[in-house]
Amino acid sequence: MPENLEPMSVFDMSGRVVLVTGASSGLGARFARVLHAVGATVIAVARRQSRLDALADDVSGIITMVCDVSDTSQREALVQDVIRRCGRVDVLVNNAGLGHTVAVEDETVEQFREVLEVNVTAVWHLSKLCGEHMVSQGHGSIVNIASVLGLVGSAPIKQANYVASKAAVVNLSRELALQWARKGVRVNALCPGWFPSEMTEPMQDDAGSRRFLERNSPMPRMGEVHELDGALLFLASDASSYMTGQTLVVDGGWTAR
Repeated sequence: MPENLEPMSVFDMSGRVVLVTGASSGLGARFARVLHAVGATVIAVARRQSRLDALADDVSGIITMVCDVSDTSQREALVQDVIRRCGRVDVLVNNAGLGHTVAVEDETVEQFREVLEVNVTAVWHLSKLCGEHMVSQGHGSIVNIASVLGLVGSAPIKQANYVASKAAVVNLSRELALQWARKGVRVNALCPGWFPSEMTEPMQDDAGSRRFLERNSPMPRMGEVHELDGALLFLASDASSYMTGQTLVVDGGWTAR
């Protein structure tokens, strides 16, 4: 046991290089800000240059890179560019995602495949690309942003594509964790409940949706974006150095019902 006990030091990420996808707005932008605030060199990645420019203007020192994570070649180029520019990747936060609200009988194969490509294949591929580098350097942490809808169904909200994809992320995180546990690389999943984002914006603006959340959540409200800060920092930093293959749920009690 260390003689000098400094509990907060494990959250210090000074000198770490962190790649955050889906960082142009919502939770991803918050994640980038929080990781930068504890000393990390943050590479914020998204499709929209204008949103990334706004983030960089607001937070001095954040590095931005444009990438459509649905594209295989762009994913490969992204990781190559990060390693060429920064020399390494210490933490990957796979946050980019999408979903379609549509009944199964009306859903097309193309819609389903689109969601799986971004929410699962891109998570696997970026984890593979960064993970290979992390294994070579002997350490790394991957945080995959899943969802409580990877643990339970979404009905009456009809999102079979999203539910299936996030369940895959949860178990993919377990498998990657097992494969890399003896190589110094940790992989965990963070499962938010209902939080403000572009995907939940229609719910925020609809009185019926708000009543649905209030009736069904033990804590009768949406989460606030800052309420994921602690969980994200815990998984990304050395604070969780003996934790891998786990699913951390932050949902106001939604899945405890």
